[in-house]
Amino acid sequence: MSGRHFLQIPGPTNVPDRVLRAIAQPTIDHRGPAFASMAREALDRLRRLFRTKSSVVMYPASGSGGWEAAFVNTLSAGDTVLVPETGHFAVQWRCVAERLGLRVDIVEGDWRRGADVAAVAQRIRDDRGHRIKAVAVVHNETSNGATSDIVEIRRSLDDASHPALLFVDAVSSLGCMPYEHDAWGVDVAICASQKGLMLPPGLGLLAVSERAIAAGASAGLPRAYWDWRPMIAGNQHGMFPTTPATNLMFGLVEALRMLEEEGLPNVFARHQRLGEATRRAVAAWGLDLVCADRKAYSSSVTAVMMPGGHDADDFRQTTLEAFNMSLGAGLGQLKGTTFRIGHIGDFNELMLAGTLSGIEMGLSLAGVPFARGGVTAALDYLAGTAEVGSSAV
Repeated sequence: MSGRHFLQIPGPTNVPDRVLRAIAQPTIDHRGPAFASMAREALDRLRRLFRTKSSVVMYPASGSGGWEAAFVNTLSAGDTVLVPETGHFAVQWRCVAERLGLRVDIVEGDWRRGADVAAVAQRIRDDRGHRIKAVAVVHNETSNGATSDIVEIRRSLDDASHPALLFVDAVSSLGCMPYEHDAWGVDVAICASQKGLMLPPGLGLLAVSERAIAAGASAGLPRAYWDWRPMIAGNQHGMFPTTPATNLMFGLVEALRMLEEEGLPNVFARHQRLGEATRRAVAAWGLDLVCADRKAYSSSVTAVMMPGGHDADDFRQTTLEAFNMSLGAGLGQLKGTTFRIGHIGDFNELMLAGTLSGIEMGLSLAGVPFARGGVTAALDYLAGTAEVGSSAV
């Protein structure tokens, strides 16, 4: 088909030309001084992005690898992990834990909201014997566009003087919305390269507190590749215990430079603004958001419910074939009933206008009942809030 493909899934996201050119550099010796210098720059910039003074580690992996690394470096078989059920990725985190021999205590949810902070706090207060060793929360649940209040979950642990570690999945929030690793008291944060960091998949990134590192001394789960102790030791000199993803790291440095050039407050404001415009379009179409809590709306992804009797995957296929645009599929129990719009990473107003136009035409072509005017509602909002030079693209 003529024209560019619109990749509007919430990850992997569009990769900027600057990052593509950086990745396309000739591969260099990962034991040499040039690579060590580049690796130290990447780690320093990642610490600034995570907002931490502690260690950051990188694996050739996805976010799932980061989850496993968090568990095996801090916990032992039979330990209990408390997981608020916010959506598909919270359930996946639970599956990883159970396969590793951990016990999982689920705080049930309806997949339309962030973590139930009151219910989490009650479980923590009730755990007077400190059976719970970690609380694992998805900051931004990519399957439904709902965020969780990490500050309040940390407060619930502190108020109960509970020693459990706090794990946060920041895969679709880091680089898109505010995240404060040290200030929020997070012990392990997991991210990946293919969303707000504007890279192809392949890098798993973790920010690790001193408390989490100390927990490794008594952790009993087997660890070899995922052991972060040699990683942290080698990283001080820009070295890695196994072969790193060298060319992805070239791209990582370039992407982090781009984020810093725009300024993180501007990056977050851009994501929030484009997310709000998307939600206004959905409201004008007369469709419902999956996220039912206004305070929990995501800045990086909007999940939309299809009217009864209409299959979201059929609509997505129609839109792909007619307009060369990919929208995110519904995941888990949302499969077939929802579609997702990614407004994340290397993205601006005109790209959103094209995305929403494709959706509006696709709804019409697929015979989905809706009210016209969503694109106009979004454009009116964007025009009314525009600032010259506000976009990074």
